Amino acid sequence: MTDKKPELSAATKKRVEPKVFKKNPILGTKYTIAISSAKGGVGKSTFATNLALALKHIGCKVGLLDADIYGPSIPKMFGINEKPKSDGQKLDPIIKYGIQCMSIGFLADQQTPMIWRGPMVTSAIKTFTQKVNWQNLDFIIVDMPPGTGDTQLTFSQEIKMDGAIIVSTPQEIALLDVKRGIKMFDKLNVKILGLVDNMSYFMGDDKKRYNIFGEGGVERTSKEFNKEFLGEIPIDADVGKYSDNGKPIVEEIPDHEISKIYLDLASKIKSHYF
Repeated sequence: MTDKKPELSAATKKRVEPKVFKKNPILGTKYTIAISSAKGGVGKSTFATNLALALKHIGCKVGLLDADIYGPSIPKMFGINEKPKSDGQKLDPIIKYGIQCMSIGFLADQQTPMIWRGPMVTSAIKTFTQKVNWQNLDFIIVDMPPGTGDTQLTFSQEIKMDGAIIVSTPQEIALLDVKRGIKMFDKLNVKILGLVDNMSYFMGDDKKRYNIFGEGGVERTSKEFNKEFLGEIPIDADVGKYSDNGKPIVEEIPDHEISKIYLDLASKIKSHYF
């Protein structure tokens, strides 16, 4: 009798061994940072645009990739109404406020619904990461769509992601989805830089703080999953007003209290990598 275990056949090994994905960096960039929340409506695109501008203001070369194929927001928030140029092989990003930008919204009418199946979304993401002339970027900020679907999997499995920031409002119904997003990134071995409590509270004219969506939920979630809590961003009407006019608040009023929060956060991100 022998205790030697039988050799697995090549076919069996192929079945039991986990698939290893080759992760490629986005050419022309040093670091790729995803701005994500599995929940929609938490101000993720506003956060992504203002963080990108804050990084630019502190001396970084920055790109902004709008990966939300079904609901692109960057064209509106940056006031861009032109199409990118192409040499037939690659697209040139559109430069606005010193930021290199790319979005499906540049290629289609803003009111045209993107009625696409998953493979088409994946193809578009690969185009934006492989066939855009990103030039000498320190950071590319990726505005991710809600959910944990095809876009997230494409980025996490095939593209070298250097970190993710999770954005959420503090109410429990939003955090249910956010927790799924955290588990997704952990499972796919994408480093989570931290969580941000967006639209955290409203400061009234009476100087009182009103916790419209609850209080402390994002920070509690950070502790629950052993992630860094990056801070709170209050509700401010100026943020929406300037974004709607295509002039994000960090660019339009860099000394605004909200802008200062983004600039402080940008400094933290920069110091993490440089």
